Amino acid sequence: MHAPTDSHWAAVKRILCYLKGIASYGFHITRGSSFALHGFTDADWAGSIDDRKSTGGYLVFFGQTPISWKSGKQRTVARSSTEAEYKALVDGTAEVIWLQYLLTDLQVPSVSAPTIWCDHLGATYLSANPIFHASTGDGLWIKKGMLWGCFRCCCGGWGKLSVLCM
Repeated sequence: MHAPTDSHWAAVKRILCYLKGIASYGFHITRGSSFALHGFTDADWAGSIDDRKSTGGYLVFFGQTPISWKSGKQRTVARSSTEAEYKALVDGTAEVIWLQYLLTDLQVPSVSAPTIWCDHLGATYLSANPIFHASTGDGLWIKKGMLWGCFRCCCGGWGKLSVLCM
């Protein structure tokens, strides 16, 4: 920005006023009984009217504090709601596994295996069955990770997926 205009300065002033107003906001990590990682994933199949792409996202908690989240349009068009939910589940699983390794590197003991919740039973079954991973390019790293012994996926309950990083 070599030559900012009045509209640029007005935008900067608006941003600074906004930041001043929310200075006391934030996420506070509270002392609790659980420091387990758990995440939630969801997708809106073909939600975009323009290109029929799905919107997917995840939210990861450390205990009761949200520490990571993402929501956005998926890169490709999903052919079914199961595929859209599975893509969101893969993204959420990758984030939880990365955070698990980060916490291990920071020497934060893991009290239990991370749990990822998905509200679509078909996507949960797809992720728990390594035979299906061959037909999905997104889940190939899950299959390799299971073969290498990096983590294990277990399915239990309605839409519940547990990921154990070994």
